[in-house]
Amino acid sequence: MSCGPASFDSDSADGCRLLLVRHAKAVPKHVAEDFERSLSDRGRADAPATGRWLAASGFEPHLVLCSPARRTRETWELIATVLPDVPPAVYDGRLYNAAPAMLATVLAEQGAGLSQVMVVGHGHETGIHELATSLCGTGPPELLERLREELPTSGVAVVDLPGGWADLASRDGHDGHLKAFWAPAQQEPSPK
Repeated sequence: MSCGPASFDSDSADGCRLLLVRHAKAVPKHVAEDFERSLSDRGRADAPATGRWLAASGFEPHLVLCSPARRTRETWELIATVLPDVPPAVYDGRLYNAAPAMLATVLAEQGAGLSQVMVVGHGHETGIHELATSLCGTGPPELLERLREELPTSGVAVVDLPGGWADLASRDGHDGHLKAFWAPAQQEPSPK
């Protein structure tokens, strides 16, 4: 099943583009219960920078899937303030600290017919970071290496995938192409 009409320069008209965004820097864990942790001052500065990079790079999701945790909601809300066209957002409780298989399930359910979807979630060595590394088989070697090391807070991994969202859960992985990788702290351009 294809994702629908591709509106990006993919090699395959049936491809999907997945934008994985890790939440911005949050206050320390001892300050609040995990679900209620808000963004730190740095996080409140970095999230709009991520939005500006997305807008400047031309990555325009048709839908945003966001964990309902406070730090992910705040990250998305700050990103949205600087986007020229704000897509609809779905806050799905299954995305809170979700494993890659659950992320794939939610993408399959919510992304039908859409060629570009963004997920704003959690990802220190799990979740969106693990999904990104499992999907990316090709891409610029330096970006692949940086992604394997870490998906920093406010970081973005842009992955082009063959086929549709429904196929995501059944994939063995590594058939995606890392199109871009960026985080505010590095301030380095990545290929579009």
